[in-house]
Amino acid sequence: MFKPIENRIDTIFVHVTDLERSIKFYSDLLRMKVKEGVHTGPIYTLSMGEGRPRITLDNHCFDENYTFVPSNQPIFNLSSSDINEAFQHVKEMGAEIVTDIVTYPDLAEFSFKDPDGNILMVCTCFS
Repeated sequence: MFKPIENRIDTIFVHVTDLERSIKFYSDLLRMKVKEGVHTGPIYTLSMGEGRPRITLDNHCFDENYTFVPSNQPIFNLSSSDINEAFQHVKEMGAEIVTDIVTYPDLAEFSFKDPDGNILMVCTCFS
């Protein structure tokens, strides 16, 4: 059967105001190397691994009518095998912590802000 829209996500857009700053933040967060070259925009995409959605940072540099509004809820979650180590890493980066680690029977999570105030979440799932 033909599907006009496939049931997969290719990329998650994160809207940012300063592309270079955001590239550094997300690359440091994920301990990834920044791609060589000049990154003026409008986008920069981080690979999250084969078959996984990418993260695309978008500074809207060609959209003169764009008004940036940060997300006030987590826009996605990142996985961690060690929630305490992930929390320490985010704190050491100087990110603003929104919620401390909260533990439930099947997962633990915390939230923090990127440099533009978008809220992100890190989760560890217990099997």
